[in-house]
Amino acid sequence: MPVASARSLTAKRFEPLASEQPVDLDQAIARLKAKAGAQIAAHWTIPAEPAHFADVPDLQPGLREALAARGISQVYTHQREAFDAVAAGEHVVVLTPTASGKTLCYNLPVVDAVLKTRCKALYLFPTKALAQDQVAELLELNRAGNLGVRAFTFDGDTPSDARKAVRTEADIVVSNPDMLHQAILPHHTKWAQFFENLRYIVIDEVHTYRGVFGAHVANLLRRLQRVLDFTGPRRSSSCARRRLRTRKPTPKP
Repeated sequence: MPVASARSLTAKRFEPLASEQPVDLDQAIARLKAKAGAQIAAHWTIPAEPAHFADVPDLQPGLREALAARGISQVYTHQREAFDAVAAGEHVVVLTPTASGKTLCYNLPVVDAVLKTRCKALYLFPTKALAQDQVAELLELNRAGNLGVRAFTFDGDTPSDARKAVRTEADIVVSNPDMLHQAILPHHTKWAQFFENLRYIVIDEVHTYRGVFGAHVANLLRRLQRVLDFTGPRRSSSCARRRLRTRKPTPKP
């Protein structure tokens, strides 16, 4: 088939989708039932619950302005509790449902501390896609408040000539366990400046580290702790996060 014909077929295939108007959730569910009603095993509605808010903590002015620019005048209670605990030097595990604002639970105390003391933070994500999303979130927060926080990814795609800049210039390094194992810890002397000022370690999707994989990551973190002990004592807080899967009610027969 000629290339031109293939392109025209593709355009025709997606034309109806482009012309459709957005629908609300009830309409989308009704359409899905109409098309695949016999294939739907169960359908239930989980009642909404009112949100519980708390005052924004005492942040650096630029960070407070960044939140205001994004329409955030209050934080959720679990975000405030996490901030207070991390600021007090405690280790924190955040266990809340999807889209409940877990990212701010660690970004607020970390970015605030970076602005105050120019300390360092290491974010570990299980996939590069999640790491890229986090850097994009940090850059958006940077732009909203003109913060000047330097956050960079450090993964297999990071050019060799850029890796030195990440080691020496980054306030927040966003990486993954594989890179920590292969490219950071074996060269810890090159990362001495970063490790000497490392204060926070964030481990995302901590529930994925189980079984053999979890055992490997646990030993990897022990190796990291040995390097930190070697570079000198410091207060270092970790903030792990995971999704909480909502328990579904038993559908009626």
